[in-house]
Amino acid sequence: MKAKGTVSILVFFIVVLSTAATIAGIFSSEGPGPFEYETIRGETVMIYGKGIYQHMSLEVAPQGIAQDVVTLFIGVPILLIALYLTRRGWLRGRILLAGTLGYFFVTYLLYMLMCMFNNFFLIYVILTSLSFFALSLTLFSFDLDMLRTCFNKGRAMKGVSGFLIFNATIMGLLWLGVVVPPLLNGSIPLQVEHYTTLVVQAVDLALLLPIAFVAGVLLLKDRLLGYLLVPVYMHFLALLMTALSAKIIGMSILGTEVGPAIIVIPIINLTAIFCVIVIWKNINERAWVKIR
Repeated sequence: MKAKGTVSILVFFIVVLSTAATIAGIFSSEGPGPFEYETIRGETVMIYGKGIYQHMSLEVAPQGIAQDVVTLFIGVPILLIALYLTRRGWLRGRILLAGTLGYFFVTYLLYMLMCMFNNFFLIYVILTSLSFFALSLTLFSFDLDMLRTCFNKGRAMKGVSGFLIFNATIMGLLWLGVVVPPLLNGSIPLQVEHYTTLVVQAVDLALLLPIAFVAGVLLLKDRLLGYLLVPVYMHFLALLMTALSAKIIGMSILGTEVGPAIIVIPIINLTAIFCVIVIWKNINERAWVKIR
């Protein structure tokens, strides 16, 4: 990996800045506490009123805190482990590094776009940039022909691809169910609250879900790019769904109605983690050592 030194430096700053951002998100508590706010659309929204997320809604702010917990106690350690394994020459480590960097990129892209302006805005911008370039350098470091020879070609990897396609389709239909009805009847989705638009749904529908769907199709067709995108995306998805599970569980504890998501999201999360295990079992690390 020719850019190993550059990626290591970028990861160092990602770890330092994300640690600072997550600690502030978890432990900051200044502010008046919850209060009602009338939006520009004339609707009443309960505002969280505490810490750096004090201007976020009472429903969304705890989700940010839950994700901060996952990022700090799971994301950061995994990122450091992945970098260590990558520097030791492990193919599994490099794939894990790319997937984890994908998690940090998407996390702080959403924070940058959705969080109400706070003292960490520039930190979110910097983390988004650092993660993007570290992810790009890591992805471009793979030789696709070499990578393909290091995977066992069997039903297991096709099963992983099938799950990725299925999950992308289901999530896409779920978000369209949120977006389309209000567009047809001229109303505003409840999830908009006092924000400008549906940022999470927009990023998912425009980028993440199409990438997942295409990646799964490419691997099913035995295309080179599929052997890169599916493993990397699955590692990213496992970590992202862990954060989402934490959000759902946290909302449930706080008394927010989460419906079937309390069951569906953890099941998807566990399935994604199982798929990561399948991927690791189907990587021929010895072949990678011989040809790299």
